[in-house]
Amino acid sequence: MSAKSRTDRIREEILREWRGGDEATDLDSGVHLANRFVAAILKAAGATDGLDEDEVKAAWREVAGDFIAANSQPVSVKAGHLVLRVTQPAMRFHLEQMKPMLLDRIRARFGAERIHSVRFTLG
Repeated sequence: MSAKSRTDRIREEILREWRGGDEATDLDSGVHLANRFVAAILKAAGATDGLDEDEVKAAWREVAGDFIAANSQPVSVKAGHLVLRVTQPAMRFHLEQMKPMLLDRIRARFGAERIHSVRFTLG
């Protein structure tokens, strides 16, 4: 390898003075990638309980049956609590009576450790 020319040395010296130090040897040092923090953030927000809401929504008709699925829909799954939107108060009352059976079906499909309870909301 050839030695650095005088011009290259002058250029490096000017850049060092202008930057206030030598050029960084590792530009990625001190950079924290988001993937290191995403899991912790999602867990703190209650968004990672091992169950995808889209997965529940896609299987809802199969789990609940045609009549119940036509009058209700999964809204969210957070911290093991499945929230169902129900079309009318009478249907909510009906589903409250059926809650143990519905919970058993949901747990059979997705696992008992993933769903702890079912809650209803009108909408």
